[in-house]
Amino acid sequence: MSKRDYYEVLGVDRQTTDQQIKSAYRKLALKHHPDRNPGDHKSEEAFKEAAEAYAVLADAQKRGMYDRFGHAGVNAGGAGAGGFDPTIFADFSDIFSGLGDMFGFGDILGGGRRRRGGPQRGSDLRYDLEITFDESAEGSETAIVVPREEACETCTGSGAAPGTTAETCAQCRGTGQLRYQQGFLTVARPCSTCRGTGRTIAKPCAECRGAGRIARERKLTVKIPAGIATGQQLRLSGEGEHGAAGGPTGDLYVVVHVQDHPFFQREGDDLYCELPIHFPTLALGGTVKVPTLGSREDLAIPSGTQPGARFRLRGKGMPNVSGRGHGDLHVIARATVPKKLTKEQKQILEQLARTMPTQADDGSGSEEKPFFERMKGMFT
Repeated sequence: MSKRDYYEVLGVDRQTTDQQIKSAYRKLALKHHPDRNPGDHKSEEAFKEAAEAYAVLADAQKRGMYDRFGHAGVNAGGAGAGGFDPTIFADFSDIFSGLGDMFGFGDILGGGRRRRGGPQRGSDLRYDLEITFDESAEGSETAIVVPREEACETCTGSGAAPGTTAETCAQCRGTGQLRYQQGFLTVARPCSTCRGTGRTIAKPCAECRGAGRIARERKLTVKIPAGIATGQQLRLSGEGEHGAAGGPTGDLYVVVHVQDHPFFQREGDDLYCELPIHFPTLALGGTVKVPTLGSREDLAIPSGTQPGARFRLRGKGMPNVSGRGHGDLHVIARATVPKKLTKEQKQILEQLARTMPTQADDGSGSEEKPFFERMKGMFT
């Protein structure tokens, strides 16, 4: 199912302000909060959907990526792709800041935010990669293109035009916040002069318009280890978004999705398959060829093998992603019945049928009750 437009989720348009986005989310969060709607699955999903939309649109950088690339821009990382971002409630904690400072819970109530204006680590990114079953079994390399925010080369990430520097905000003295006393509570609000950054730029960089970062697409080569399974992740250190104010770069997490195979089923490192075998081979025994990963193996079929019998080929399953050997291949025998017979084949089968025991005679000389009579005897 495709995701709804984030602006549609919050009921706002693309020209709406940050404050209007925050207000729209507060209303939806209060309306659909799980504590107010216990056991209501629809309200829970609506609450999560609104939280995901707000996590993107409330962040200027993520909002810019979303406006430019849509869901593809944020599916590679941050809030739109994989998980709930607990810091989205940080903006709702301002009325608790006084109590937080009083009892030492400021980091918890503030969502763990660091001092504004200082270096901040770049966001981790997520990329969902689909590979074939054979690529999973053998390992491979593939090229991906990841949209991300990178430091502006013109201003080296400062946001100020070349030859100038950003200055500490005189209004908030670099904290990015202004505090107001309301009774016994201290309420913190983002500084309107520097917009919470703690810095003011008299002459912004013309390339990044003072943001210090620019949205770009980066091409990377990903090495896929043999044996990787759906849901497993590959971490590319330092390939996430560039940090603000000289902060370290985040990481890129590549989440792998393996396509189904038309013949093999995977469970852990073991593989399972159903092998059609002709009735004469099941009855008389023989040798059949079994497809394995990259080859074909001989499998001995004992005489009198019944449909559904299982055979194990040790070490012929998937390689372990950590390099610890291979799983096994489990082969399930299935009897094949020809749809068309030649005259000779039909005569041979008719001759065989005359020698086989009937339903009423199992060949032991004792008569067996018909099926429905046996079922009747079970209930009387």
